Amino acid sequence: MLDDFFTRAIVAGVGLAIVAGPLGCFVVWRRMAYFGDTMAHSALLGVALAFLFEINLTVGVFIVAAGASVVLLMLQRRDGLSTDALLGILSHSTLALGLVMVAFMSWIRIDLMSFLFGDILAVSKADIAIIYAGGALVLALLVYLWRPLMAATVNIDIAEAEGLKPERARFIFMLLMAAVIAIAMKVVGILLITSLLIIPAATARRFSATPEAMAVFASLAGMLAVVGGLSTSLHFDTPSGPSIVVAAFILFLLSLARLPLRRARSMEARR
Repeated sequence: MLDDFFTRAIVAGVGLAIVAGPLGCFVVWRRMAYFGDTMAHSALLGVALAFLFEINLTVGVFIVAAGASVVLLMLQRRDGLSTDALLGILSHSTLALGLVMVAFMSWIRIDLMSFLFGDILAVSKADIAIIYAGGALVLALLVYLWRPLMAATVNIDIAEAEGLKPERARFIFMLLMAAVIAIAMKVVGILLITSLLIIPAATARRFSATPEAMAVFASLAGMLAVVGGLSTSLHFDTPSGPSIVVAAFILFLLSLARLPLRRARSMEARR
């Protein structure tokens, strides 16, 4: 079944969408989109270091993305630059440093385009195993952290007063984001990872009455984007990663049309 490249791509993309949906909800709720971009951009530095030290790419990306989040937490505790300025510095600096390191390693042939924009059609059975095993671990930890993360999202002071340790939960959440970025890199690429976290979650927000429902709908929206984007890519010979993101964006635009329609129906019912 998994011998066909398109089938492997669908299976890998769906697995990633299932994980990215709930995680992306917290990114949207906590307004951490730029933070996600920073961690994603640092992934290229992880790729360069992985090639340099001959370690697994996923492991290298995770280590660097997690390190970037730790550095940010440390810098935030110092007075001076604002968080968005720190994010901008880390985001562009790590991306540029990764590009420079790759350029210096002339003895290694690296396909930058596949890392920047993804190459889901080239995923292997081993990649799928990593996506599903890593995804299952991420979801399990997210379920464990759901209550403290939700409480801290609403009011961090109340979460601390209830003994939920929101700072610890936040740090583990950042590690979970680093893990998802590491396993998603081959699917949609470094420059598009954050969009797969944010767009399906933003789409699901208009169809959900509870946070749990939004997490489920975000995963479903991501899966639809993967299937639709890959089908479009196969039919029109377009880049697979960007096609998935475009499909997610189209779903988001369709969700925007739902609100005016619901308002119109409500006005007709009142008449």
